[in-house]
Amino acid sequence: MDFTFTEDQILFRDNIRSVFLKEVAPELLRELWDTADGRSKALWNLLTEQGLCGFSVPEDHGGMAMNDLDWILIAQEVGYFALPEPLLDTAWLGVGMLVDLPATPLADALRSEWLPRIAEGNARIAIGGPLNPLVADAHVADLLLLHHNGEVHAVAPGAVKLVANPSLEQSRRLFRVEWTPSDKTRVADAAQGKAIWTKAVNRGVLAVAAQLSGLASRMLDISVDYSVDRKQFGKQIGSFQALKHYMADVAVKIEFARPVIFRAAYALNNDQQRASIHASHAFLAALEAALYGAKKGMQVHGAMGYTWEVDLQIFMKRAWVLAAAWGDKGFHKSRIAEFVLAENAPQTQLGPSHTFIE
Repeated sequence: MDFTFTEDQILFRDNIRSVFLKEVAPELLRELWDTADGRSKALWNLLTEQGLCGFSVPEDHGGMAMNDLDWILIAQEVGYFALPEPLLDTAWLGVGMLVDLPATPLADALRSEWLPRIAEGNARIAIGGPLNPLVADAHVADLLLLHHNGEVHAVAPGAVKLVANPSLEQSRRLFRVEWTPSDKTRVADAAQGKAIWTKAVNRGVLAVAAQLSGLASRMLDISVDYSVDRKQFGKQIGSFQALKHYMADVAVKIEFARPVIFRAAYALNNDQQRASIHASHAFLAALEAALYGAKKGMQVHGAMGYTWEVDLQIFMKRAWVLAAAWGDKGFHKSRIAEFVLAENAPQTQLGPSHTFIE
C-alpha cells in the first residue's frame, strides 16, 4: 500500500506555502488585531483566487471536489502561518456539512444557494457544534450551521444575537450565539444529524490537529532562527547543548505527530469505523507537539516570547486557543480510553496488525 501524498497534493501545498509566505506575514496579523472585525477582504479574495474556497465544493456547483486527504497538507500551512481567515470552517467543514445533508427539498435548496457562493468566495460559514458552543467568526458569517439537540439548523445572521466572548488570541473572535430553533431553520433532524455532526466533529478535530502540527513547526523555526541570531558570552545560543536538546525534542514530537494526523485523515476520508478514535489520537499527538514547542520556544527566547514584538507569541496563542476548539484534552483522552480499555481491545482491536483493518 502506498501512503505517500501525490505529486499534485504536494505541489498544491508548496504553491499555497509560497503565497502565504508573501501575503500572511506576522506584521499583517498584528495589523488585523487592531481592526474592528479582525479580517481582511483582500486576503479572503486571495484565498478565492488560489481556488481554496471551492476546494471541496462539488464540481456541479463550481468547485474542485477535493477530499479530506487533499485538505490535510493545506490545513498544516494554515496553522504554520496562523491564517486569520475562517478558511477551514467555511471551505472544508462547512462545505462538508452542506454536502452531507439529507436529500430533502430544503437541503437541496440550501446547497444550490450556498455552495456556488462559497466557491466564488462570496460566503463564509460559521459552525456552532456540540463541542464548540462558542462560535468562531460568527460576526463575519453569511450563514451559521448550528447544533440543537442533535439537529442541524441553517440560520441567517439576521436571526441571531451575537455576544462577544474574550479570547486569548485576537485573531480568533468567539461569540455566544443566541437564537431560536424552528422548523424553518431545521435542515436535518436528530436522527439524520447524528451522522452529520459526527463527521463534522471529526473534521473539526482533524483540522485543529493539522493546524497544531503546522504551529509547532513554525514555533520551532522561529526558535531556531532566534538561537542563531542571539548571542551570549560571545557565542550563538543555538550552539549551547541544552538548547539543541530543546529544539531536537520538539522536532521529534512533530515528526511523531504527523503520521498520526495522516492516518486520521485516511480514516475520515474512507469513512472508517474508527475515524473518531484516530481523530482524537491525532489531536492529542499534535497538541503535545504544539504545547511543547511553545514551552521550549519560550525558554529559548529567555521568557521574551510573550512580548508583542516577538513573533513567537502569535503562534503560541493560536495553539493555546485551538487546544479546546473542538473538544478539550480531557474529552479526547476519554474517547481513546473507552476504546483502548474496552474488554476485547487487546485481542481484537490493538496492535500493528490492526492499523489499517476496520
